[in-house]
Amino acid sequence: MRIESVAIIGLGLLGGSVGLAVRERAADVTTYGYDAKDEVREKARERGLVGTVCESAEEAVRNADLVILCVPVGAMAGAAEALSGALKPDAIISDVGSSKASVVADLAAVLPTHTIIPAHPVAGTEQSGPEAGFASLFTNRWCILTPPEGTDEAAIAALSEFWAKLGARIEIMDAEHHDLVLAVTSHIPHLIAFTIVGTASDLEEVTRGEVIKYSAGGFRDFTRIAASDPVMWRDVFLSNKTAVLEMLGRFSEDLTALQRAIRSGDGDTLHELFSRTRTIRRRIIEEGQDDDRPDFGREDH
Repeated sequence: MRIESVAIIGLGLLGGSVGLAVRERAADVTTYGYDAKDEVREKARERGLVGTVCESAEEAVRNADLVILCVPVGAMAGAAEALSGALKPDAIISDVGSSKASVVADLAAVLPTHTIIPAHPVAGTEQSGPEAGFASLFTNRWCILTPPEGTDEAAIAALSEFWAKLGARIEIMDAEHHDLVLAVTSHIPHLIAFTIVGTASDLEEVTRGEVIKYSAGGFRDFTRIAASDPVMWRDVFLSNKTAVLEMLGRFSEDLTALQRAIRSGDGDTLHELFSRTRTIRRRIIEEGQDDDRPDFGREDH
């Protein structure tokens, strides 16, 4: 099985980056794209995000071997419903959402006879929209595939090869396990960032201007995460609530233990924790998943 044509539904950061990466790294693959917003389709044409920007989802998917839904998780079923009548019988249906169990269920309900292989490229920025995409977004980043049990192995191999061409490293994982892992590595960190930035904004003892003016690296990095697409993250937390709540409970217990250590002056416990977390940071850099330059490689100090 070869993927020779791809339809990208949703032309924001991820959809646009897929299109640009295909153009740069898999030029033999034909790309079609559609977005529900007129202004996004126009910008996609200007930037050449896909080979052909279509005026309907049905037009975009009609000849596609692979359909990638680049829409918020909560919109996945509706997007699939809109194009269901125009799909090729052997088309692979995939996505880029950061929660997977709900996507498997939603797409299977709408497209029961099609091959569904949800995917999560673990890559992104706080930016959104068709102007935000760039071809190297997936380079050396993980793309996790979560095929349901019994999925055609040839289809899994074809989708794996597609993402590998775009520069990604491939991992196959059960959808429920994926959601638990991502609750720890992505969803809870985002929830903490949204919370701490909101708390700082609400403080009565200092002005909002002071919070912004004196932001050191830590708070500034939280604001970068907290600037992420609110629609996307609302849907992520609602769709992955079981795993998020489980990990949030564990985090709350650890936070209580940390409060107790600070209150009692237990420096040994604090030092042990900070040493352990520093080691994890070094391992992330060794894996090539972040930058070890001072200030994370920022040029705008």
